[in-house]
Amino acid sequence: MKILVREEIADAGLALLQSKFEVDVDVSSPLEDVIGAYDAIVIRSATKLTAELIDKGTQLKVIGRAGVGVDNVDVDAATRKGIVVANAPGANVVSAAEHTIGLLLSLARNIPQAHAALSEGRWERSRWGGVELADKVLGVLGFGRIGRQVARRALALEMRVVAYDPFVSAERFRELGVEPATFGEVLERVEFLTLHLPLTDDTRGSIDADTIAHMRDGVRIVNAARGELIDEPALIAALESGKVAGAAIDVFSKEPYSGPLLHAPNVVVTPHLAASTEEAQDRAGIVVAEQVVAALDGGVVTNAVNIPAIGAEDLEILGPFVPLAAKLGRLAMELAGGETRRIGIEVYGELAEHDTRLLTVAALNGAFQGHTEHPVNYVNAPIVAADRGIEVVEEKRRAAQDYTNLVAVTADGVRVAGTTIGQESRHFLVHALGFALEMEFSPRMALLKYDDVPGVIGRIGTLFGEAGVNIANMSVSRDRAGGKALMGLAIDSAVPDELREQLCEGMDDAYVIG
Repeated sequence: MKILVREEIADAGLALLQSKFEVDVDVSSPLEDVIGAYDAIVIRSATKLTAELIDKGTQLKVIGRAGVGVDNVDVDAATRKGIVVANAPGANVVSAAEHTIGLLLSLARNIPQAHAALSEGRWERSRWGGVELADKVLGVLGFGRIGRQVARRALALEMRVVAYDPFVSAERFRELGVEPATFGEVLERVEFLTLHLPLTDDTRGSIDADTIAHMRDGVRIVNAARGELIDEPALIAALESGKVAGAAIDVFSKEPYSGPLLHAPNVVVTPHLAASTEEAQDRAGIVVAEQVVAALDGGVVTNAVNIPAIGAEDLEILGPFVPLAAKLGRLAMELAGGETRRIGIEVYGELAEHDTRLLTVAALNGAFQGHTEHPVNYVNAPIVAADRGIEVVEEKRRAAQDYTNLVAVTADGVRVAGTTIGQESRHFLVHALGFALEMEFSPRMALLKYDDVPGVIGRIGTLFGEAGVNIANMSVSRDRAGGKALMGLAIDSAVPDELREQLCEGMDDAYVIG
């Protein structure tokens, strides 16, 4: 097998590849002309692997990205062609944490500004005095691997650390001597704030004019995670008004960046350097080489960011239930509110006779989507759960009441169950929030729990109609006449905020998913 190394990686990583396979280091040939001859390609951030290029890689089995982000790879295109995409997510943890602390110190003591002034011949001791970090409250938004390393270092500087991450157990916070808090509590209490959230639709623009308004006057903000976590115009306005005393920024919404943050006197900026250390780059090269070797040798690719191949023997029976388990995991986590300490997976029927670990990791994969700083997949989902102190429990039972096969997922007591129906193995939700129902999964759904009284179904239909949202399917269940009822809706378009508020009126619970 042949490997193309398109960008420089660590010598040790290159040697590992060369010990196993034929390797060409070629950084200049037109990629579209040569990619078709290789079984694997190793890149860093400069090479863009578009769908067109991937389509020309007719022999490709694995793409190795020597780094964390895979924005320069069309992962969907690779997945469709059965190509494993692997990265090195842990390679930059120490470097990113150290850079964050460096920015924190530079921000507190105005080190870059003082250096610039002195270099220009200005001796300005009184202007750039700064503040101490000891005994100050540091807020950490996002308590993944990098966030925890930042917290450890901040504690060594005698800071008091509070952190928010709904997917990390309270025990994990306590182990490090960090106080868990809600998102709002962190904003209100801290004097320094550092961001380590994953970038998702929910977290994009997390620090905007509204959240800044809830912070203490004179707060200082550090961002070495994702540029789009911050609404940059809102930050600039807060810096100019003095609401935010200073900011240290390593990442920007658009890079290279040339905006007004570069010229603000109370801002420290670096050009996306958090992972740019010799050690991090070397680790990335070695890790990605190990991943490429594993993929080509048929081993476990622990850092795959897309779905790994499913064995033919298991695929025949388990295959249709794998995406169902992922949907159930995501729904259970949504209904549980995200702050889960225990995830249970139950498998009933013929499925129970097989190795169902694939269904378990599929459920975990669904549960964690969009809630971690690094991509979650069917290989690393159990590691993500363990890393967050979440207990994972699997149960198998040969008998499945009412259904030939059934999969159920429970997140902190919130249980949902589903099965497949028909020759096309359509995915159906058959149990949720304590009610039996039967409705096909949809990208957009609503679950409404309410008192079983006349007029509710009509009112809900009218509200959706007035909002211009079409109801594609409906299932209603109740525990007894006049008791409690659950209405499940499959809908064709997004639910406006006003409709969300209206749905909550008169309901015990109202959930909108998707």
